[in-house]
Amino acid sequence: WSKDRYKCLYFDGDGFAMLYKRLDNGKLQWPKDENEVRNLSQKELRWLLEGLSIQQPKAIRPSSKGAF
Repeated sequence: WSKDRYKCLYFDGDGFAMLYKRLDNGKLQWPKDENEVRNLSQKELRWLLEGLSIQQPKAIRPSSKGAF
């Protein structure tokens, strides 16, 4: 199993859609065993599916007041 691609089955209430994605850069940080399995937030799931680590403490910097 390649860790640079995944398939996802999505149900939108009306039917199913299959998503297949291959990451150009990065690899999925998928759990190796049952001890690593945990619930993910939507943000953590997005990071995982983008090939990022789900541990992203500095992924979004707080904005500074008045700066553009």
